[in-house]
Amino acid sequence: MAGKTAWTMTGLGLLQAGAAHAQEAVGPALPPALSVGAMFLQADLVVKAVMIGLLIASVVTWTVFVAKVRELRRATAAEREIHDAVTGLRSLAQTSASAALAASPLVREAEAELALSADALSDAEGVKERIVSRFERHEAAVARRMTRGINILATIGATAPFVGLFGTVWGIMNAFVGIAEKQTTNLAVVAPGIAEALLATALGLVAAIPSVVIYNHFARSIAAHRALVSDTAAAILRLVSRDFSRGAAAAEG
Repeated sequence: MAGKTAWTMTGLGLLQAGAAHAQEAVGPALPPALSVGAMFLQADLVVKAVMIGLLIASVVTWTVFVAKVRELRRATAAEREIHDAVTGLRSLAQTSASAALAASPLVREAEAELALSADALSDAEGVKERIVSRFERHEAAVARRMTRGINILATIGATAPFVGLFGTVWGIMNAFVGIAEKQTTNLAVVAPGIAEALLATALGLVAAIPSVVIYNHFARSIAAHRALVSDTAAAILRLVSRDFSRGAAAAEG
């Protein structure tokens, strides 16, 4: 039993020695006063307001990201289905056989213009020009709807670093005031105030970098979606053109 106790004590001693060596290797533990939460609580009221604002901006960025990803996926999938269906048709009248195609805004725009131009169908080029004009307006409306909400990402990406920098400058000013009041340049006294100030810059970058990346991602995705809408519009215009060609051929026959 004495031997087992000796071996146990020896093992504990080795573990303690290993822990001590590991602590020496990584350096001293971070003081509780320099943790992120503690630095926030100890910060000046203005710096706190800056940090809270940047955190809110970050939450807004990720909220817009989740909402827009879902919206774009649904819209692109629906538009892709309509495009694939339209490209296989021979006449605009065949769109009425599918509820999804009949409800398509582009199909409705083409049918509305054909109905309004019922007494001027002899001018095929004029009718097609008016349909193209309707399609262009629809594409512009789609782009406006898809970009709604993402412009705030550009604003956050452009302003967040400067807001964080303002918090840093304000915090460093307070740190220097504290140095003057305590009349010491001891690093242990100066470091907490400077660390609090730099935390604002870090939060500004945390808010800005994702917002810029997400904004650029959405800009490319919306451009691709608009191109898909344009392809669908071109496919429907071809159906209209075929119908006019068939009508002209029947009239000549």
